[in-house]
Amino acid sequence: MIAILRRLKRNPVVKNIGPGLITGAADDDPSGIATYSQAGAQFGFSMLWTVVITYPLMAAIQMVSARLGCMTGKGLAANIKEHFPAWILYGIVGALLVANTINIAADIAAMGQAAQLILGGPPHLYSVAFGLVCLLLQVFLPYQTYVTYLKWLTLSLLSYVAVAFTVNVPWGQVLERIVLPHLPLDNTTVTMVVAVFGTTISPYLFFWQAAQEMEDLRAVRAKSDAPLALRAARKHMRRIRWDTYVGMGFSNLVAFFIILSTAATLHVAGITSIETSAQAAEALRPVAGEAAFALFAAGIIATGMLAVPVLAGSAAYAVAETFRWRTGLDLRLNEGKEFYSIVAFATLAGTALNFTHLDPIKALFWSAVINGVIAVPIMAVMMILGGRETVMGQYTFRKNLTRLGWASTVVMAIAVVAMFATL
Repeated sequence: MIAILRRLKRNPVVKNIGPGLITGAADDDPSGIATYSQAGAQFGFSMLWTVVITYPLMAAIQMVSARLGCMTGKGLAANIKEHFPAWILYGIVGALLVANTINIAADIAAMGQAAQLILGGPPHLYSVAFGLVCLLLQVFLPYQTYVTYLKWLTLSLLSYVAVAFTVNVPWGQVLERIVLPHLPLDNTTVTMVVAVFGTTISPYLFFWQAAQEMEDLRAVRAKSDAPLALRAARKHMRRIRWDTYVGMGFSNLVAFFIILSTAATLHVAGITSIETSAQAAEALRPVAGEAAFALFAAGIIATGMLAVPVLAGSAAYAVAETFRWRTGLDLRLNEGKEFYSIVAFATLAGTALNFTHLDPIKALFWSAVINGVIAVPIMAVMMILGGRETVMGQYTFRKNLTRLGWASTVVMAIAVVAMFATL
């Protein structure tokens, strides 16, 4: 087994998969799992079409952010700072920091609850332990080692695919509902569609993938100060395309199977009210058995370990670039004090929120509202930047990517309008 893993690690295809895979996997965090579980439990197979539709839109907008990071050698906040008014930058970054911190709080709470289901004991103690471990790994592990661990941690998401094969799934009905969903046109349905879209296309993913492409570019340029040659740039573009399609495909595949599993078990059993990912895991125990329960609960913890550093890291990149501080997970603590202070603030503040009277369900709702609101201007800004030769040089976005990127922006704008209309 160890020999197989070593060969896989040296495989050029596996080595070329990185920022896109980690970004996509981080989208299936415990709060996302809660949203997808709600969709499956409440609406059954009729909500599966949403993750099919979001795949090309999500892939397009993540490819936009990845190319901006790679071709400019700067993160999103640095690009916004250089080309847009300060009030736009401060508004976006401030809202991102607040939303990410609340999201971290909800994810850490879910991890603590999942650990309690498996091991027993106080969930708050587990939450503190998870928060501290995530923080220490980001601060003290070298970037390349850290990213390698994150890459392999994405395999934990396969537990949700495995759950679907431990229960009886009527595949004919599944295909029928994907093509012809049976959904009432009311506020509850619209709110759930908005929640799935908002969970899938999130601002912190834009900042993270752009930053990681920037980090990879730094590693290449560390060997040579010369700018990327045309051939090398095209190679990077191909790698980004492949990585992003795989990463976002993996993300949507996992979301699909979470909805599928909860629809085939909880919805069929008449359990339609699920508010947290831990509740979904607990509800699976009597319906689908111990194996499905254990896989689902363990997956919550593993995905949280993946998502919390991405949430904290994306906030740190955004804030540090805003104030022109040094950025990078490859920095030593004394070299990146400001950068790591933001990582620590977001992680520890999120952990501390679990000891307040903050309702995690309401916290998730308001973080989704903030994410939905700021996603639209961020996406519009990215599309504008990607079309400027002064920013991208000869690598401005082609027509297909431009169309898909703007289509994703319009869909998110509609989602925001629907979100406020159904408040």
